[in-house]
Amino acid sequence: MDDGQLLRYSRQIMLESIDIDGQERLLSSRVLVVGAGGLGSPVALYLAAAGVGHLTLADADSVELSNLQRQIAHGMTDLERNKAESARESALALNPGCNISVVTQHLVGAAMDDAVAAVDLVLDCTDRFSSRYAINAASRKAGKPLVSGAAIRFSGQLAVFDPRDPESPCYACLYPPEEGDDEALRCAENGVVAPLVGLIGCFQALEAVKLLSGAGTPHRGLSTFDGMSGQWRHFQVPRDPACPVCAPR
Repeated sequence: MDDGQLLRYSRQIMLESIDIDGQERLLSSRVLVVGAGGLGSPVALYLAAAGVGHLTLADADSVELSNLQRQIAHGMTDLERNKAESARESALALNPGCNISVVTQHLVGAAMDDAVAAVDLVLDCTDRFSSRYAINAASRKAGKPLVSGAAIRFSGQLAVFDPRDPESPCYACLYPPEEGDDEALRCAENGVVAPLVGLIGCFQALEAVKLLSGAGTPHRGLSTFDGMSGQWRHFQVPRDPACPVCAPR
């Protein structure tokens, strides 16, 4: 790190659990963020600010007026722009030293597998079960940790799935594919209070920084947040021995 980087990241370097070694690990890391909306906005901004060396932001959608209530990486001048490109510009405004690439098409099939295999960590910031299952399958295939977040109405949740840990379940253990309902996840059909996506997105970014820098202990199980009462709950999530994705063949 040069003098400018030492000053920029000094408040993290001061933390014993991160220090210079952890910050250098962040600077050399590569991260894929799938979704640049409500969750992906704070994720992209905080990971760029924290010093992640290379971010890939993937989103095929364009910014709409109804997004601006909660998707803080975008503004009025970004209407009708691709979300990944808009979020890239906002993140670079915070930290020009972050290398940020964008994917403006839907990641499917081999493209998803290649994108996940090329990074150290994946963050699922989407709002469709179909996308979540595809990201999870690619994560397990490539052996890359996955930080998954969700937010709807006044409720949010977070889970970390790490294929490197033999005890870690995968997303399909938590939500079997036959139970997934895309409409149940979408803000357009159900609504969402604005700060909730920021809270869950920040939680995702925190877990990403921990995993990449080596600080602390990675999150285990499922954490849920009830915005109406302000209460968190935590659940243990065991591996499903019959999981179609991660069960031993």
